[in-house]
Amino acid sequence: MSIDLIITFCIILVGVFLFVKDYFSIDTTSILIMALFIVAGVLNPEEGFSGFNHPATLTLGCIFVVSGGVFNSGVLNGLSDHIIKLAKIHYVVALSVFCIITAVFSAFINDTAVVALMLPIALTVCRETNISPGKLLMPISFAALFGGTCTLIGTSTNILVSSYAKKYGLEEFGMFEFSGAAACLLVIGFLYIFLVAPFLLPKRKEEDDALSKKVEEYITEVVIEAGCPDINKAIVNSKLVLDFNVNILSVRREDGLRYELGPETILLKDDILKVVLPPHTVHKLLDVKGYKVKGSTLANKTDINSDGYNVYEVIIPFGSSLAEGSLKSMRFNRRYNMSVLAIRQRGEILFDKLSSIKLMEGDMLLVLGKKDDVRNLEEKKLAVMLSEYQKNKINFKKAIPAVLIGIGVVLAASLNITSILIAAMVGALLMVLTKILKPIEAYNAVEWKVIFMMAGVLSMGTALEKTGGAKLIADFIQNTLGQYNPHITLSLLYLVTFISTNLISSKATAALLTPVVISLAAIMEVSERPFLVAVMFACSLTFMTPMSYPTNTMVYAPGNYKFNDFLRVGTPLNLIIWVAASFIIPYFFPF
Repeated sequence: MSIDLIITFCIILVGVFLFVKDYFSIDTTSILIMALFIVAGVLNPEEGFSGFNHPATLTLGCIFVVSGGVFNSGVLNGLSDHIIKLAKIHYVVALSVFCIITAVFSAFINDTAVVALMLPIALTVCRETNISPGKLLMPISFAALFGGTCTLIGTSTNILVSSYAKKYGLEEFGMFEFSGAAACLLVIGFLYIFLVAPFLLPKRKEEDDALSKKVEEYITEVVIEAGCPDINKAIVNSKLVLDFNVNILSVRREDGLRYELGPETILLKDDILKVVLPPHTVHKLLDVKGYKVKGSTLANKTDINSDGYNVYEVIIPFGSSLAEGSLKSMRFNRRYNMSVLAIRQRGEILFDKLSSIKLMEGDMLLVLGKKDDVRNLEEKKLAVMLSEYQKNKINFKKAIPAVLIGIGVVLAASLNITSILIAAMVGALLMVLTKILKPIEAYNAVEWKVIFMMAGVLSMGTALEKTGGAKLIADFIQNTLGQYNPHITLSLLYLVTFISTNLISSKATAALLTPVVISLAAIMEVSERPFLVAVMFACSLTFMTPMSYPTNTMVYAPGNYKFNDFLRVGTPLNLIIWVAASFIIPYFFPF
């Protein structure tokens, strides 16, 4: 075994460890792995950075722009009224409507964008029908995963694996080549979602664990009395904020008026502050001279709204730059003119020391601010508002050409008029030339976190191929599973793939296993096609944990889920799909 091969395996093990432990964001870990390969001399700089001009990365970037043009034109928003009207009929109807529409659109548009749109619509239905969000949101996420496997452009994993095949001199996958197999799995998955999942999904009501309700339990009033150390100090420099981590909602003075609240607002004697104050902080505050805690004032909330301020629930979507930073490090209050009152992170509601908490994708924030400022977060794709759904009008001047361009991209690739990369590139260019998207909007439509992640993880496959690691692993698998027929080998590979995807990134798993299964197919002297499809499906159809796929992470907090909810609902579904795929894939893709 060469020294380069040993180094390659060591770097990959370090990468897997970092993916599992989640010390850094996925894209940071991916780029770090790429850098280690270059520094260690396993890959030269040209090979290491080749992931950035890899067909998979370029295709995905263009697809983001095309789907962004269709999405921004408001085509999906036009269905919102019909969705809400149908969903109010009955829970079963709501479940069917949301799952079917999500699956259909996820086959052609970025699944995280589709789920981001469906979330506030679904929560609106839940509030108006008393359906628990937990009964709807997880199925919506799962439907997006099933829909994404139905076409080549449905998920980035499909594009990655197909591009790998072309790189190895194999035939690229067609737009709808694996749609038959994916549709069979979708039907099986939907039968589980409609007939079994409702009995396993949590029954807790939204109000039982709603973030805004929890915060209300801690809202109280504090009076600034003589001798208080915060008199004539700006809020941002006050002991209340610096020492007691208090969130100040409003300031009221003797004249009864509520004053504009900001970091530089000066506190005066006799000011009455409405604050979010956890119980254990109350006891500390009572020991300091100059503060008087008046008690709960939940009934009087009008002063919060009187100057345009209100409380909103938002979620940090996949790819948001708010993730991986703290409120303090990004100067959130000053930059976005709002304050965070509470954070729901990985099922836990946090009130203390919010400014120093590292934010993550899927975190749900309760913010105090003006609606325009919250909408500004949405426009910048930093957050998705969950508190209320605001329908955007369809711009038919943009919607019609956007849909036509999207259809053109799909037809050009599916009819083999040109490659998916060329079709997507022309489609992205047309979105800008026809002014459906401004250049800056096209830039913002690209999920750069995914692009950097793809470029980074591709270096693992390149290193395995260059050092002979892929063939070594394939030889080991062949020697270990050699007594089994290809059907059993495929089934075991599918099992290993979806378990790995639940532990590390789906892109990293695909990048690692694709060169391995291509080498394995060559050794076994069978078609590589069924193995590649198995990797695609196993990397995308992951239901067991909230962190296994971005859409699962997005619904985690709004659905008031616990980690065990995903294990209870997702594990049986993953096992059922594994068994079904073991028979369905070889049927559509013979060895």
